[in-house]
Amino acid sequence: MSRAPRSIPKRKRHKKWIKRAKGFRGRRSKIFKLAKEAVLKAGLYAFRDRRKKKTVFRSQWQMHINAAVRPLGMTYSTFIHAMRKNNVQLDRKVLSELAESEPEIFAKVVEKVKN
Repeated sequence: MSRAPRSIPKRKRHKKWIKRAKGFRGRRSKIFKLAKEAVLKAGLYAFRDRRKKKTVFRSQWQMHINAAVRPLGMTYSTFIHAMRKNNVQLDRKVLSELAESEPEIFAKVVEKVKN
């Protein structure tokens, strides 16, 4: 029985991992074992942070709304509570964009909620 050389498939497999680690720093982009570990870890971070991104954006919207509402005589929490009580159906993303791009319209929304 003849012997099957394994070097070609092995090299091909290794090259796949190294190609995926392109752009990583140092030996992590050149050495197979380190490249494989780095790619796997990067995948875990990517999975986790795709979910975390939603939380980060929501907190940014809250900060923008709070900063826009303070000069108008309210805090973020009282503003959101008043919006719920008055049944105003605007989400935080829209409110944040309004506060940044259309401050006069945002001020009208705050006045409506105040009364």
